[in-house]
Amino acid sequence: MTTTIYFSSNRLGEVTNDQLQRVLDRFDLGRLLSSKKTAEGVMGQTLYLSSTAGQFVLKGNPLFSGQWVEEKFMVEQLYTRTRIPVPAPYLVDDTQDIFGWSYAVMPRLYGEHIHTPELQAKLTSPDKQQMAERLAAVLLELHSWKVKNSGELDTTTLGIRPFATSYRTWLYERIRYWLEDAQKYSDITVQDMEWVEEMLEGSRQAFDQLEAATFVMGDFKPQNFLVQNGKKGWRVSGLFDFTTAYFGDGVADLPKITTMYLENGEKEMAQHFLAVYFKGLNAKEGFRERFRVHMLHQQILNWGCAKAMKQVTWDDKLSFAEWAHTFTDARGI
Repeated sequence: MTTTIYFSSNRLGEVTNDQLQRVLDRFDLGRLLSSKKTAEGVMGQTLYLSSTAGQFVLKGNPLFSGQWVEEKFMVEQLYTRTRIPVPAPYLVDDTQDIFGWSYAVMPRLYGEHIHTPELQAKLTSPDKQQMAERLAAVLLELHSWKVKNSGELDTTTLGIRPFATSYRTWLYERIRYWLEDAQKYSDITVQDMEWVEEMLEGSRQAFDQLEAATFVMGDFKPQNFLVQNGKKGWRVSGLFDFTTAYFGDGVADLPKITTMYLENGEKEMAQHFLAVYFKGLNAKEGFRERFRVHMLHQQILNWGCAKAMKQVTWDDKLSFAEWAHTFTDARGI
């Protein structure tokens, strides 16, 4: 279920202080002082809790059966395998007697979101360059977790359940599915379809030559990490929300940050981010071809979502291929 794409979530609804205190009592986390909704993150599934024992985040009303099992597994593995700050311990209550749904409680991580206007206004050019390097380094560390086969976590056995087809076939089928879905809300021409197929065919060998699968966060974007500035400069101070994690090609985690830079008019930062990541890769062959396909996948999702919600921010007269080309042209990046 982790590779399912969700455009909405099960919100928490109204919760009472009495219910929150019962949560804290269940895990011996002190007396409730205050609570408030989180500004970013998982679409209404989270609350900040302050108690006499510390600061926590409550995440509830899961999107799918096994969500807490997957997230707990990913957090615990990353906590032991990397130096990246993640919300551990990840405490899970599968019972539903308090809210009518299960929930998880974790320590609150601190820092700022990179995309906020307040932080962007303070960052110098060297700051931004260092930030791009730190983000690339975090992804390289995440992708150091390698497994034999691409696939999803089996929440019963806690083993990797391989995709029914090859990784390339699985990915290409997703791309074609969402391109077809976008036709419901926008004009996708025959020329657009041919352009997509040409890119997929041109990258076929690069995907087929992948020898190992790596951890893929699946949603590495500004809303899901925090940064802080300290004695050694900027660092990622928190990484969270592993709802869409799976195992495949780590390059799939690059498009959202690259897109952020490009949409901000910071092409040089996008170039620097990708260059640092590429330099740290052991297996560099086929990187450009695979990156283009993953970027294509992301832009199909962005295009379809913007068209469906009537929130297009670009020249609406552009064809899909004309618009997406500015993101997928790896040579330009």
